Amino acid sequence: MRISSLTVLLTTALLAPAAMAETHEVKMLTRSPTAGMVYDPDYLQIAPGDTVKFVAAQSGHNAATLPAIWPEGVPTFVGKIDQEIEQTFTVPGLYGIQCTPHLAMGMVMLIQVGEPPAEAPVLSASLPKRALDRMNAALARQAAP
Repeated sequence: MRISSLTVLLTTALLAPAAMAETHEVKMLTRSPTAGMVYDPDYLQIAPGDTVKFVAAQSGHNAATLPAIWPEGVPTFVGKIDQEIEQTFTVPGLYGIQCTPHLAMGMVMLIQVGEPPAEAPVLSASLPKRALDRMNAALARQAAP
């Protein structure tokens, strides 16, 4: 059986984005050299199609959607405590992640998928103060050139 060059070209074009996608590792930590209850890193800029692997490096943590900063219509998730979870991000936008039991202690992170949005989101004051402060700091880094 002979495969046409058009078939090879189309197959390559369809598989290329998957081959170029990256996996980024984020550690869930009780303590880091700079703070307690953190994701390391707490800000990622990734390409659409990339995967983020949340690693339970220290016990008592999870990774879950932070509804205050999540693109509309994108499915949410809640990881189990002390378990790794991988999420693939395909829709451009800003994604807030929280450790459910440690939100009040400020354990949040920001993932930027693709280009930065035209307008930064305005976060609700209903977020715990530490979480709000850390997320605003991450948003400021995202906006910096």
